[in-house]
Amino acid sequence: MAGRFDPRPTRTTVRGGHVVVPGQARADRSGGVSGGLGGRTRSWVPPWPLDLGLVLGPLRRGPADPTFRTTPDGAVWRASLTPVGPGTLRVSVRAGAVEGEAWGPGAEWLLEQLPRMLGESDDPDAFEPRHRLVAVTRHRRPGLRLTRSGLVLESLIPSILEQKVTTDEAYRAWRLLVRKYGVPAPGPGPLVGRGGGMFVMPEPRVWALIPSWEWHRAGVDNKRASTILRVVRVARRMEEAVGFEVGRAQERLEVVAGVGPWTSAEVVQRSHGAADAVTVGDLHLPGIVGFALAGDRDADDAVMLSLLEPYAGQRHRAARLILLSGRTPGRRQPRMPRGDIGRL
Repeated sequence: MAGRFDPRPTRTTVRGGHVVVPGQARADRSGGVSGGLGGRTRSWVPPWPLDLGLVLGPLRRGPADPTFRTTPDGAVWRASLTPVGPGTLRVSVRAGAVEGEAWGPGAEWLLEQLPRMLGESDDPDAFEPRHRLVAVTRHRRPGLRLTRSGLVLESLIPSILEQKVTTDEAYRAWRLLVRKYGVPAPGPGPLVGRGGGMFVMPEPRVWALIPSWEWHRAGVDNKRASTILRVVRVARRMEEAVGFEVGRAQERLEVVAGVGPWTSAEVVQRSHGAADAVTVGDLHLPGIVGFALAGDRDADDAVMLSLLEPYAGQRHRAARLILLSGRTPGRRQPRMPRGDIGRL
């Protein structure tokens, strides 16, 4: 019976931000494993159920993301380029309390940001389900809250890499570029994890100096590479957007050629915890929402927005819950072809 109410992750639920944290349930009940690794620490008790995999899952870019790890002791590790420098954060839940431990110049910043990163600024009580599927999924995911990372570039650059390609291609490009041009994450790093050591994403000036052939080897076409180069040239202006309200932040991001509504929505969902920033221009999302709410697998953006209208102010949360439900139409077209321009 347990499997019936805790289904295995699918590609759709993973896209909805479902990341399995090994041992998290066991750690919650037994006290888990404390950090004790010599970093700066902070404890915080959230007054709500917390699922680290659901809250922090949207920040992971693929199972081998060098900036994100989960470990068997129920901890989530993140390596970030903060406004004050690189930092590594380890988060675990111990007897209902969040234990944070951080290393590097950005340690204090990450610990200060920790409650907001885990959904303190979110207000899920403002959401009222209008469809049974959404209500059931919400009931089964009580630990879901929207993260607020407080960082723009760490979501903007991988979102640009994801434009018009398969997720596998985008994840590969992010992994290769971060591992080659980023810096090793401060601190001890997770003792167990997929993909080797952790890395902090490159600074803007380093992105700007990546040779054209390295973009090519990573499978990034000139259009996406050029957009990233334009973004990092105005990195400070991009990061300023984190202090704006959501609509104005999206306007700031979209000033850069190559950054449109799809990309800006994907960013503010993570940087601002934007509950209403629904992703438009997506290849699959309209059909998933249309099928889940109205049986219309051929829905376009206009139909999707119409179906989500009852959730005005909370449309992104509604879309996430639909993705997490796992209810999707059966495939009737070939998969999007996977290319690799690095082999050309």
